[in-house]
Amino acid sequence: MRPPTRLQTWLTGPRLLTLGIVFALAWSLSRVDWQQPIAHTGGGAAALKVLLALFPPELSPEFLRICVVASWHTLAYAVAGMSLAVALGLPLGVLASGVLAAPSPDGSGARRRTLMASVRFLLAAMRSVHELVWALLFVAAVGLSPMAAILAMAIPYAGILGRIYAEQLQDVPAEPVAALRSTGASPARILLYGYIPMALPDLLSYTFYRLECGIRAAAIMSFVGIDGIGFQIELSLADLLFRQVWTLLIFLVALVVAVDWWSGRVRRSMAY
Repeated sequence: MRPPTRLQTWLTGPRLLTLGIVFALAWSLSRVDWQQPIAHTGGGAAALKVLLALFPPELSPEFLRICVVASWHTLAYAVAGMSLAVALGLPLGVLASGVLAAPSPDGSGARRRTLMASVRFLLAAMRSVHELVWALLFVAAVGLSPMAAILAMAIPYAGILGRIYAEQLQDVPAEPVAALRSTGASPARILLYGYIPMALPDLLSYTFYRLECGIRAAAIMSFVGIDGIGFQIELSLADLLFRQVWTLLIFLVALVVAVDWWSGRVRRSMAY
């Protein structure tokens, strides 16, 4: 067997991916109309005006009360969407991982591979559609309401969580699971006492990360009836009240930072 040529070596593995990325970048740059200005006339002055509105932001008691209520609504919608996403994503992730399937007597594992491929295809379909597109579909189905936004966040996030959960369950060390299986434990007990406890830190870490993303997603769902931070930002921008916009953005950052702090505390408590 002849060794691969230099060209064959370059067209395999990471090098092929690098070539593809370089080609995509060059093609995208070639499609830019470089004859047009990057910023429109007066754009710099407008950007400076928005930036200077940060010093100081709007801090009146009435508006701060509006920010607190909007932040609470945004957090509530994000938690509701993520709770539904976890409830859907965890069982789908378990099925996609194949950890519940008993070993095939003939060693082929055809049923296991078929089930895994089917569930992974479903997860890919769920996460392929952006939450904004799901929101438009659910608005047509259930009307202009917060429920449409919650469902729109839950479906793609369940697809994302299910895929990651499946990979994290598959990365669990085989030795403890084999020891449980040798005692005659059922697949459900192996999952509950073997796979999930060992994968739990990683499962929680990624779930908290997606909760941060859910907060940002909930903030931009104002057009489907969510009275949260995004809706208030939309109102302030329409009235060119940039000081209020900065205050709302500070509250949004504070929400994400709080979730990150909470995630860190949970992970540290599990380490002891």
